Amino acid sequence: MADTRAAWSGWTLGKLGGAVYDFGVEREWLARPAGLALWGTDIRLLFDSIRAVGEVPDGSAVLDIPCGGGLALRGLRKGQRVRYVAADISPDMLERARRRASVMGRDDVEFAQANIERMPLGDNEFDLCLSFNGLHCLPDPAAAVREISRCLAPGGRLVGSAVVRGVGRHQDNLIGALRRAAVFGPGGTAEDLRDWLTGAGLRVNRLLRSGAVAYFTATSD
Repeated sequence: MADTRAAWSGWTLGKLGGAVYDFGVEREWLARPAGLALWGTDIRLLFDSIRAVGEVPDGSAVLDIPCGGGLALRGLRKGQRVRYVAADISPDMLERARRRASVMGRDDVEFAQANIERMPLGDNEFDLCLSFNGLHCLPDPAAAVREISRCLAPGGRLVGSAVVRGVGRHQDNLIGALRRAAVFGPGGTAEDLRDWLTGAGLRVNRLLRSGAVAYFTATSD
């Protein structure tokens, strides 16, 4: 199977596929029927999860990886003073996120091109990590979760979502097609996701499956 990291960081998906995804997910009126049709999921759970950003107190450090086009930036409260690092393997997605931050007047956001499995970030550096719709694209999602766990401070939270297998024929066929196109990695079931989290030393607070998308929250002990 082709390396999905090369596909997402390259021109084809970084610009074309990324643009299509970004356009859809940014518009809730479009994302809701698309999420239901493709994955059988209630996309409102994604937008609810993003609110975790606004819950952290001033002075906190937030890591958003993969940040995509900066969707989670919408969770920041007006005037909220946090260190926010938006990281992605795709230069095009990072540029989209920069433009979104600029429109929001958030010139304090930091941007980094990074491979989630080997991040150029310190141990125990972040109070909150966001990882939306990325784990299923990776060749080794368990390694990515371990790397996120390394970067979380004690008591820090990981909030995210991922497409999972084993829900229904329609969704599994779609996952299979995306894997053959090198858009998705091997992925896993909801129970595999739980194992990735606990295997990284995280305590699972919530793992809610809506259709073929699992929404999760875990804490670093």
